[in-house]
Order: sequence, then C-alpha cells, then structure tokens
Amino acid sequence: MPTISATVTTPDGECPVTLHTPNGTGSWTGVVMYVDAGGVRDTFQEMAARLAGYGHAVLLPDVYYRHGDWAPFDMRTVFSDEGERRRLFGMIASITPDMMASDANAFFDFLASRPEVKGDRFGVCGYCMGGRTSVIVAGRVPDRVGAAGSFHGGGLVTDGPDSPHLLADRMTATVYVAGAENDASFTPEQAEILDKALTAANVAHTVEFYPAGHGFAVPDNGPYDEEAAERHWIALQRLFASALPD
Repeated sequence: MPTISATVTTPDGECPVTLHTPNGTGSWTGVVMYVDAGGVRDTFQEMAARLAGYGHAVLLPDVYYRHGDWAPFDMRTVFSDEGERRRLFGMIASITPDMMASDANAFFDFLASRPEVKGDRFGVCGYCMGGRTSVIVAGRVPDRVGAAGSFHGGGLVTDGPDSPHLLADRMTATVYVAGAENDASFTPEQAEILDKALTAANVAHTVEFYPAGHGFAVPDNGPYDEEAAERHWIALQRLFASALPD
C-alpha cells in the first residue's frame, strides 16, 4: 500500500505521521489509528497498511511526539523491566484528554487537506491506551468523528470527572468497544456502566468482550490471539462501512 511520511503541526509542536492509502488513484474515507502504549513501530505500520487495504486513508501519528526522539519500547520485555515499565507508564500519563482533543483536530485538519481523503467526518480506532483515546476523541470532537472503535482499551470507565464514559451525551459517532476477558483495566461491571451511558445518550454502539487477553489484536503483544485479531478486523470493516460516508 502507498505510504507517505509527513509532519502535522499541533498546538504543542510537530507530530510525525504516516499516511497509508489503498492502491490506485482516488479518494477514501479518512481514519486515525491510535497506537497502544508501546507507540508507533513496525507492527502498527503493518496494521495501518492492512486497514488502508480495506478502502481507507489511514493516518498513524506518533502520539508521543512531545517527548522528542524517544527510545522505542521492546514489547517483549517492557513489563518485566522495572525501569522501562516506569518509563512506559510515565509516557502514557503524559497525554491528557485535552491533548488528545487538540491533536485530533490537527489530525483531522491534515486529513481534510489531503486529496486522498474525502468527507468531513472521520473514523478513529485504537488499541490499549489508543482505545481509550478513540472514545475520548469521539466525545471531545463529536462533530468530526463518525465512527470510533476501541480494542482492549482500558480506563473507559473511572471514578474521575474526566472518565470517558461521561462523554457519552456528546457523542454523535457510532461506537464499537471490544474488551478483553479477565482485564482489570476494563471489567464487565465497567462495560455495563459504559453500555448504559451510551444507551441513555442514544449513541449507536456495541460493547462486547472477546475470549482473549489484553493485547489480542496487536501482533507483537504477548497475548496476541489470531482468531480474536481477525474478528477485530471484520468488526472494523463493518463499523467504518456502516458509519462513514461513501
């Protein structure tokens, strides 16, 4: 799939991105893919290219750009190496909902400026922390998000005033949430709270669990599950086909 590298100017600096498009000429619906805690790496370049192959222009941003030339994480060892684990969680915590929203507007502006992209409403999808980002962006930038997919996302329901589920009444997107089983970061009780919030807000949505562990959709994660990953690709195709403009 064709890929270009570019830089998106945000209120906080310059964010490196890649834009992945289908083969051939034309314009396609725009999607932002939000990475998991490990950040942009080869696995996500491959995932963005695969999603592009389904007929979308897929933007893959380096959400850690505020950290400059940060050192990549080794997903095989990051959670067992105490120093790297602390660095990882520190970088996760450094991205606030306000940052997610301002970055998203810049990403959407970039997509809207590209000849490869059509329409003024976009899809978002994300994994782990990116799954949370997708839900937050759907609520914080509702006029620009037509579809939001969250896969093994955590922190979707918290006790805090900025819990993503509290944004339900602002959302206009179709929302799809796939949790992982036995995942303390998104429990069945939290899923019920999220589902009720989305239902009360009349948001078209699905909240369900896959019989797989946290990280099931990302190939370089230890709990990667091929069957669950293929199910997630099917769900994404259906979500974007039904909710984004032709």
